[in-house]
Amino acid sequence: MQRQRNAPEAAATHVRGLHSISSRPYDTIAPADTERVVDAALTLLAEIGLRFEPGTEADALLAQAGCTVLPDGVVRMPAVVVRRALATVAKAVQLWNRDGTRAIDIDAHHTWFMPGMTCIKVFDEATGEPRDSTRADLATISRIADGLDNIDAVCVACKDVPESTLRGEIGEFLCMMEHTTKPLEYLCEWTRSLEAAIEMAAALRGGHDRLAEMPYFLHIVTPLPLYYAETHVEQVILAARAGVPLSVGSLAIGGASTPITTAGTVVQCLATDFAGMVLGQAAREGSFCIGSTNPYFMEPATGGIGNMPQTMLAEQLICQARRHLGLPSLTGIGGEARARRFGQDAVFEIATLMGQFFHTRPATCDYLGSLDQGITYSLHALLLCDDYAGMLRTLWTGTEVSDDTLALDLLREVGLTGTVLGHEHTARHCRKNLWASRYFAGNEPVSSSDKPDETLFQRIDRDLRQRLSAPGPEPLPAGLLARLRMIHEAHATP
Repeated sequence: MQRQRNAPEAAATHVRGLHSISSRPYDTIAPADTERVVDAALTLLAEIGLRFEPGTEADALLAQAGCTVLPDGVVRMPAVVVRRALATVAKAVQLWNRDGTRAIDIDAHHTWFMPGMTCIKVFDEATGEPRDSTRADLATISRIADGLDNIDAVCVACKDVPESTLRGEIGEFLCMMEHTTKPLEYLCEWTRSLEAAIEMAAALRGGHDRLAEMPYFLHIVTPLPLYYAETHVEQVILAARAGVPLSVGSLAIGGASTPITTAGTVVQCLATDFAGMVLGQAAREGSFCIGSTNPYFMEPATGGIGNMPQTMLAEQLICQARRHLGLPSLTGIGGEARARRFGQDAVFEIATLMGQFFHTRPATCDYLGSLDQGITYSLHALLLCDDYAGMLRTLWTGTEVSDDTLALDLLREVGLTGTVLGHEHTARHCRKNLWASRYFAGNEPVSSSDKPDETLFQRIDRDLRQRLSAPGPEPLPAGLLARLRMIHEAHATP
């Protein structure tokens, strides 16, 4: 059973996802340098600016907010305007499950794990080779994610490639609604798809006001570095006004779309984020519209995305800058791999990048299970990521320091030649900080155990086969499902 925060009428409160009580995140640079990075992003926006596609409602909204809007789409944002947006933006929001009974807190103090996002291929169950993904694949991934203990919400893990249309894109939202009870993340190409998603979510909740009170999904808008196209502008304004939480961010590639230096790329990432947040606050002050640009770097030897150490340093730096501003960091980069298929290379990348979550503390980790540079989705990788998420949560429980845990009285009792193996103190503490791993720890086939001598892939594959044959969540009520399909049809019809 998923252990999330209970509905308001329930008394019990769980600490699921909380990481900020017993240990501290890692700061990669000095506080003064953090402020210098933020100031550089503010200077970029004020003196150089960025581009918004001209002719949208953003022109008037940004001008009214105090920005300089030029005819060619260049917008310059004074630091005072950006600082005001950073002060008024909602820094926390609750994301509720399908039934409206439990919520996860999206803020700077919790970390949540999700499968994703938008791969265009999957590994065929019969051949093991990549093929174009379908709506049925998205349904399967959503159903498997629904049954994983450490997966907290579900994103569009793969696209309905045969139906690469408005109809297919809206269908992806409905598909997730049908196959998981967990909260959702959504991203789309067409603004009409977002309109349909909002109407479906409002139908689920019982009205638009109720949806704003209990958001069902977090919407992701993906501009280019320092450029917001018309559809991005429309979606930011639409979601902000509807009370739908927003993650607004790009994917920057140092050495290609942004400077090759770590600090230079982070500055442009933050500037892109801040601009989206200014627009969100101009549309509806107090809305949850948080910048979420991911810094990546070019691998000089190949020209492709790579350079893992620099990417990790940039992720640490941008998370530190957001903490400095009291903002949650969305879309943490771990859980994905550049490797073409699930094997030793992928396991190394997943373990390395997810390991740094312990230090960076992102609010949402949205790429779990994505391989081949975001092209192909792997259920095997998702199951491994879920297991690693359990390890992180074990680490985040921290270390208790007390007379009991320091155990000097225990040593006085057993003496220097005694044993603690059968002692009550050992029995009482032996399951604290215990990682209940499905594939490692007590389930690893070491020579001293009676576990079958299986490789990691074999252990995960056996688990996956069992999960694929298990039933999914309870179906949506027939009347609601019929209404959702009518909304789908109405918005998908030209």
